[in-house]
Amino acid sequence: MTYTLRHVRYFAAAAEAGSVTAAAQALHVSQPSVSTAIAELEAEFGVQLLVRHHAQGISLTPAGRRILAEARELLDRARAFEAHARGQAEEIAGTLELGCFVTFAPIYLPRLLAEARARHPAMAVRVREGSLDAVREALEAGETDLAILYDMGLGQAVETEELARLPTYALLPAHHRLAKAERVALAELAEEPLVLLDLPASREFFLSIFMALGLEPRIGQRSSSYEMVRGLVAQGHGYTLLNTRPATEATYGGGRVVAKPLKDRVPKTRVVLARLKRALPTRMAEAFAALARAHFKAARATGGV
Repeated sequence: MTYTLRHVRYFAAAAEAGSVTAAAQALHVSQPSVSTAIAELEAEFGVQLLVRHHAQGISLTPAGRRILAEARELLDRARAFEAHARGQAEEIAGTLELGCFVTFAPIYLPRLLAEARARHPAMAVRVREGSLDAVREALEAGETDLAILYDMGLGQAVETEELARLPTYALLPAHHRLAKAERVALAELAEEPLVLLDLPASREFFLSIFMALGLEPRIGQRSSSYEMVRGLVAQGHGYTLLNTRPATEATYGGGRVVAKPLKDRVPKTRVVLARLKRALPTRMAEAFAALARAHFKAARATGGV
């Protein structure tokens, strides 16, 4: 048997839905049609793509995850070919899978996604937020087309393009003794409790800043929630170090914080657009990358990053 785009489309739909039944409903075909197509694809490739769980849907095998990434690329190219054949080659259509580091996703993505929708209404962007490790792993597994994250711990399989450089700053309660200072030195804060953003890679990065300065922070509170960290600072539980800066000093709990540049020489952190080197960029990915470049360039010009 030679597989067809139908086989690939049915497999991708089932993998993304997590259920053969849900895929069949989305495709408006029968459940046996989807099951048969996947079984034929597995026989053609000689590998198991899915694990069937009784009454609990399906999950991808390692081979299935690898082939799903290729399937998405193939389907994107097929859509582009069809659009060109119909004289619609200028339209960008389909679903782009985007990974984004959880702390700055709510600050940067809503406006960027609105720009994407306005420029390419037929393109849907599906966002996957997570820690740096989670976003990187999803990209390397082919589960996302692009990722926006800090340039930390990215392997040789990933290529990056710088979007912005963010300075590390100290976040203090609005009533802090140094709240009116122009800049602060970490040595002035080291005896006070640190509220640590406790995310993989982020915590190591912030703690390494103290280590490089010969300081040992006194950790008072930890949280994996960016806004929880800000809220704890606002209520006087300590200070913190952050890179991403919201447009407001107010916190969810009604408190207020102030951001202060550091006197210490701390390298800026690169925000990058990342993709797999081995993956051929689709027209959708290229279109979104162009939007991201323009968005961050405009933000830099206005002091937004």
